[in-house]
Amino acid sequence: MKTILATFRSIRPARLLSHSLRSRPPIAVYSSAVCFYSTSIPHDENTIDMGKSKFELKTPKGTKDWDGKDMVIRDKIFSTITQVFKRHGGVTIDTPVFELKEILAGKYGEDSKLIYDLADQGGEICSLRYDLTVPFARFLAMNKDITNIKRYHIAKVYRRDQPAMTKGRMREFYQCDFDIAGVYDAMLPDAEVLRIICEVFEGLGWNKAYTIKLNHRKILDGIFQVCGVPEDKIRTISSAVDKLDKLPWADVRKEMTEEKGLDAEVADRIGEWVVHKGKHELLDKLRNDPKLSANPSMQAGIADLSLLFEYLESFDVLDRVSFDLGLARGLDYYTGLIYEVVTEGSAPESTPGAVASAAAAAPAPKRRGKGGEDDDRSNDPTVGVGSVAAGGRYDNLVGMFSGKNQIPCVGISFGVDRIFSITKARMAADKSATPVRNNEVDVYVMAFGGKGFVNERLSVCAKLWEGGIKAEFLYKVKPKVPQQFKAAEANGVPFAIFLGDDEVAQGNVKIKEMGLRDGHPEKEGILVSLDKMVDEVKTRLERKKTLESVVQQAEGLKVVDGIKTEDAPAASDAAEAAPSTTQ
Repeated sequence: MKTILATFRSIRPARLLSHSLRSRPPIAVYSSAVCFYSTSIPHDENTIDMGKSKFELKTPKGTKDWDGKDMVIRDKIFSTITQVFKRHGGVTIDTPVFELKEILAGKYGEDSKLIYDLADQGGEICSLRYDLTVPFARFLAMNKDITNIKRYHIAKVYRRDQPAMTKGRMREFYQCDFDIAGVYDAMLPDAEVLRIICEVFEGLGWNKAYTIKLNHRKILDGIFQVCGVPEDKIRTISSAVDKLDKLPWADVRKEMTEEKGLDAEVADRIGEWVVHKGKHELLDKLRNDPKLSANPSMQAGIADLSLLFEYLESFDVLDRVSFDLGLARGLDYYTGLIYEVVTEGSAPESTPGAVASAAAAAPAPKRRGKGGEDDDRSNDPTVGVGSVAAGGRYDNLVGMFSGKNQIPCVGISFGVDRIFSITKARMAADKSATPVRNNEVDVYVMAFGGKGFVNERLSVCAKLWEGGIKAEFLYKVKPKVPQQFKAAEANGVPFAIFLGDDEVAQGNVKIKEMGLRDGHPEKEGILVSLDKMVDEVKTRLERKKTLESVVQQAEGLKVVDGIKTEDAPAASDAAEAAPSTTQ
């Protein structure tokens, strides 16, 4: 009320309004105030006026709508990941989107503050799931007959993150998880999970443009112990080191010393180690340090990684791995091997010199006014979008729920939204990439002539659908030819079926492959009897699919122009007319 009255004082004709305020009861005054004030607010297309209240039509911060081509790309990502999961024997499960609050409490360390708590409904205090790992552990603890399983789960998770603070941060996003639960010999399941990671990103067309950073909790704990970190600070210091993929070392060191009370000399000793990366040679460096090699935790971690590298070489993925002592993974439930997947632009350099030079060259982040995000670092070159997948071994999490029923687990979680963002950006940068289609329609059924042939078009579509062929037609009784072509071409539909006076009279249809070059013998289409239409369309779709597969392989060898067939267009022309796929 005070705000509204203050507004009125700044708007004159106040004399008429003041009379109204003096002569009406409080509710009427408020009503008049709202109505008077609302007329002075400029409207835009996303401002909704609902009587006494106004609100901006938008999605909540940290969320987004998905539609059109974005959905096609995301579904392709889901499909690729699922195929890999199934190839490795995965079975899917589903769990509730919210859990009892005590299930999630104490599992995420400092990130517990990001959990969405729900209002009390019926006596149970619940929270939205933060990830898919803790619900899986709860599932195993409840189903004691399951002692081993390869499980995958694709679902949304929720975090009260600050989306403007760091690139790639959303409050609602999809995760695709694969976990191996059970008692097995050391590092064998872990190695297979890393192999799965490589198969997923190769399947997505990233072509080795990614790195799996890995470390071991026991190695990290050994470094902390030898450097002098008190036992009660190891987890909190680990959480600080985990931010090296998002913050410069100077900021991480400041958090260690000023916020978490770590001695500056201890922080500097940690800084000397967390910059190191490598493979076998880094293991040798750790072994050759007298203090580190004498630490029991370090010894166990080195033994695990030595075995892991041997298995990764057999799996032919060792070249994708970087042993990174700066990787910490802040979640409390990890007990052994930990890993994250980064790609170009995912993470900043973690060395103090590189970070300092990048920060010096970067413009100061813009500050927003009151009510906006106060620290939007989305354009800061020293800050990356973070990892696109992450995971590790968590041997004690199931036991937290069941007490006696300890089931060791190891797994990976793919961040679909981040993978989508990078994939879409790469597609946009690749001028030769095939455009993405909104749907997968194979055939557009068209009418020529003034009659429209609406019933004939419906009958043809019904036959195509019964044959498993994706087909559409224009919802017009008498459609114009340009309208129909525009609808088909807008989505890159590969084939059209024409119905004209002659075709209908003779019981035929004309099948035309869209996008054929001028002079091609089938440029105008071919006549086929109605009873053979479905088989002919299937044959042509299969032939086109095979040709596109050959073209796709040949493009890598730069010999596309040499691929031609007598009854099909040149490969280059076919590529232009081909229905698009997501790479």
